[in-house]
Amino acid sequence: MNIKTYIIAELSANHNNDFELAEKTIHAMAASGADAVKVQTYKPESLTLDLDTGYFAPRTEGLWKGYTPWKLYTEAAMPYEWQPKLMKIANDLGMDFFSSPFDLEGVDFLEKMQVPMYKIASFEITDIPLIKYTASKGKPIIMSTGVATEEDIQLAIDTCQSVGNNQITILKCTSQYPATIEQANLLTIPDMKLKFGVAVGLSDHTMGSLVPTVAVALGATVVEKHFILDRNLGGPDSVFSMEPHEFKEMVDSIRNTEASLGKISYDVSEQDKNRRRSLFVVKDIKKGELITEENIRSIRPGFGLHPKYFHEVLGKTVNKSIEKGSRLVFEDIEK
Repeated sequence: MNIKTYIIAELSANHNNDFELAEKTIHAMAASGADAVKVQTYKPESLTLDLDTGYFAPRTEGLWKGYTPWKLYTEAAMPYEWQPKLMKIANDLGMDFFSSPFDLEGVDFLEKMQVPMYKIASFEITDIPLIKYTASKGKPIIMSTGVATEEDIQLAIDTCQSVGNNQITILKCTSQYPATIEQANLLTIPDMKLKFGVAVGLSDHTMGSLVPTVAVALGATVVEKHFILDRNLGGPDSVFSMEPHEFKEMVDSIRNTEASLGKISYDVSEQDKNRRRSLFVVKDIKKGELITEENIRSIRPGFGLHPKYFHEVLGKTVNKSIEKGSRLVFEDIEK
């Protein structure tokens, strides 16, 4: 039996600093079939400095052109006081609720909330102190690998294991917003499973549900997608987020994929065996006559001798008269 894919709806910055909108979005996530809600726990200072020059100057291209990192993270951050309230809403709707912490303070805050697991974001894959501290809490760790080399991934896994945490899932991720289908490189998923020996899933920023569905067919056990009530609401992550009806279509597609994968089976029912070919008498044969290529043939259905005996029975004598249309069986042949 297949393990059910764990489908995560990422709220990210799509709350637009409106608690009511965040609440409505979580209700829509549940209605769309999500297993979990994921948020991000940080303050601007968790990620950057309040400067607008040098490395911290406004971005000159891409989705967030014109934003300094400080401005972007200030706008996108979810207030800490919301998170316990949103967790209760999600739990009451039957979904898990967890987060990506971006500093040790965030981990401590989430521990007090008793979140069931943690997510390490792609750009934090090299923050070994953060990973070690988070993994030390003994809860499942999901890590995105969007900007990670093989060595980065292995070090992150080793760091979790160094504190006795083996509950690790790594996510194939393309850190482009949005990403194209050609950038997905989903054949990496089965390779990651073999190479790193941990569970593998997908954090996806492509449009539509094709990439997540194919990922599940290739062995992904977790799928994470950004979720928004309406892309027209705008916001830092709106362009590459799924609307409720799109997310529901993805969930349905994944569940159908799981059903189609079924199990490894080479079983053939007796009914199906009888739909195959077998040896039949195609011309009346009198008792004592020889079996020849003119009076038997391999045809459907499969109630007669297996066709592999065709050359073995040629030239042998029948011990009774057999009418055209009768199946050929060993009992009718002289030994």
